[in-house]
Amino acid sequence: MKVKDSIAAEFDQFSGNYTEDMTKCVPHYPKLLTCFSDCLPDDFSPDTVLDLGCGNGNVTALLLNRFPHAHYTLLDASPEMLALCKQRFAGKNVTCIERYFRDYDFPRCRFDLITASFSLHHLDSGEKQWIFPILFDALKPGGLLTCSDLMISKQHDQYATLCREWRLFVDSHYPDGEKWKWLEEHHRIYDHPDDYETQKRWLLRAGFRDVSIGWNDGFWMYFMATK
Repeated sequence: MKVKDSIAAEFDQFSGNYTEDMTKCVPHYPKLLTCFSDCLPDDFSPDTVLDLGCGNGNVTALLLNRFPHAHYTLLDASPEMLALCKQRFAGKNVTCIERYFRDYDFPRCRFDLITASFSLHHLDSGEKQWIFPILFDALKPGGLLTCSDLMISKQHDQYATLCREWRLFVDSHYPDGEKWKWLEEHHRIYDHPDDYETQKRWLLRAGFRDVSIGWNDGFWMYFMATK
């Protein structure tokens, strides 16, 4: 497997075995996925949901089970991922949009819930600071932004240790080392993680009034931010 020349092409390539590869390449992926449903407040019932960087629709599938009445907008740059979503959610109240984040015209006060599962790390620090106010404006009052991701900058003093532990996890599933070789290159080119506390400051500056961790194991985290 070779790294492609765009993030959309990367995930076109990744689409066929996305859930299996995420489970075997991302520590705690099943838990970080179920957090999108299980960690929401009991009295929270969204009518409109934006799945930001939806992949093959795993987050939307969970939320549909809990909130079947809601309308879901799925945004992704990969046509292959969106083709899977269209097939998976045929007949459901789901709209699929093929866009990069920077090319999407985010509507104001449209969504009760915005989810981002391992998608915001594709934005660098400046792009995160650009998009957080946009996501704030796209939410209705009281709306939630929820995110699962790796939250450690590449300059963090624990980053090298994390990568060693991460490689052991990946190699336990793919012992020939080829998967890690690809993932390491993908991560080097396309992933721009930032520390949680840094992102929390940016979110509060964007206007969010409450930002909190719902679950974490080290730097693998799920957080919620409230408008």
